[in-house]
Amino acid sequence: MSLHNATIDWSAAPGDDFLAGHYSRAHVIGFDQGITLPGSASPSVVKAPWSVEAAADPEELFVASIASCHMLWFLDFARHAGVRVLSYRDEPEGRMGKLSSGKVGVVTCVLRPSVDCDAAAETLADLHHKAHEACNIANSVITEVRVEPAESLPV
Repeated sequence: MSLHNATIDWSAAPGDDFLAGHYSRAHVIGFDQGITLPGSASPSVVKAPWSVEAAADPEELFVASIASCHMLWFLDFARHAGVRVLSYRDEPEGRMGKLSSGKVGVVTCVLRPSVDCDAAAETLADLHHKAHEACNIANSVITEVRVEPAESLPV
């Protein structure tokens, strides 16, 4: 099996009062080939100025990773089915709440893909189902992951 890595870098800024909780949660997330992404705690969890709204927070990255994985599987299954896809857009949404354990976590993740392709609605539904079943990220989490495709545009 494959191994996947990332690098998370954070440093205290001059003037931070770490022990009082007055420190920035801004950090840098590094991936293969030197690609970096600004990260922060979610402003819904840590209020400004200690969080950065413009940065990606762990909850957003979690939802994006599920949606990205689903899309990649969908495209692969569509190709194998002979379905020509011109574009794919998703605006996934993760909802925080109490888990059955009583802890707070992402309780639902709803994918809302809109696909511009030459497939009938039934074929699209089947491709989304196959992609959902194959998605290794969705298969790795306890969060309920639903797929609610938007009406797709014919090619």
